[in-house]
Amino acid sequence: MEHIIEEAAVAAFTQELFERERAKETIDRYQHQLHTFIYWAAGKTVTKEMTVRYKQWLIERYSPASVNVALAALNNFFKFMGWQECQVRPVRVQRRHYAEPCRELTRPEYYRLLNAARQKGDLRLFYLLETICSTGIRVSELCFITVKAVRRGRADICNKGKFRTILLPRRLCEKLLHYCRERGIAHGSVFVTRSGKPLNRSNIWAMMKALCRKAQVSARKVFPHNLRHLFARCFYQCQQDLEHLASLLGHSSINTTRIYTKTSGEEHLRQIEKLRLIL
Repeated sequence: MEHIIEEAAVAAFTQELFERERAKETIDRYQHQLHTFIYWAAGKTVTKEMTVRYKQWLIERYSPASVNVALAALNNFFKFMGWQECQVRPVRVQRRHYAEPCRELTRPEYYRLLNAARQKGDLRLFYLLETICSTGIRVSELCFITVKAVRRGRADICNKGKFRTILLPRRLCEKLLHYCRERGIAHGSVFVTRSGKPLNRSNIWAMMKALCRKAQVSARKVFPHNLRHLFARCFYQCQQDLEHLASLLGHSSINTTRIYTKTSGEEHLRQIEKLRLIL
């Protein structure tokens, strides 16, 4: 039986992902990767040999992480179609024990972003940055920071079918309540557009990127998830409690949390040099 990928099959796979309650970002990413493969395959029958060649094509052009995302989309689709013989193994990468300095947002850089937002007169962005960084929430969870949550001092968050409660710092609550009074926000999400709708991911990305030049911070470091990473590193350096941190971040596996607590390459090098093993 020939394995030809048809658009109807991709649509059925997409529906199956939706019914499994996969995140919208995951579904969009899988769709994109499948269409990239379809374009590359140019209508030819899918075989194991073809997917191995496609894997090599990816390796020559993209990072190992990007290659594995593409292969995960393909392998899941092949499993859905019953084409297990076409699946390929992901790229094996030895885990690095330190973070790349060129991608890691530091505390001083975070403060510069805050000052840039304040000097710009953008209090909404100023408080948004403080909220994400002081709680460690995902940008998609910002909608759960409501006026009611701020008054209670805690927010109930539901993400990917999991519920957790996070405590909001008292000083943050005071500032957000003052901000809401000034903006006339009486209920619902604290961070909204001019039309009253909760800010979405693209809004926030654009707002943060606009601060880079003024704050003199590399644009490669400025994105919402890096604020979450900064929270995790600061918390772990203070508490050294990985299990508690995993709970705060909403991780099911501590192995995921370990990724967030990596020191920078420079710190890793300092630790090695302290061994004094070079004469």
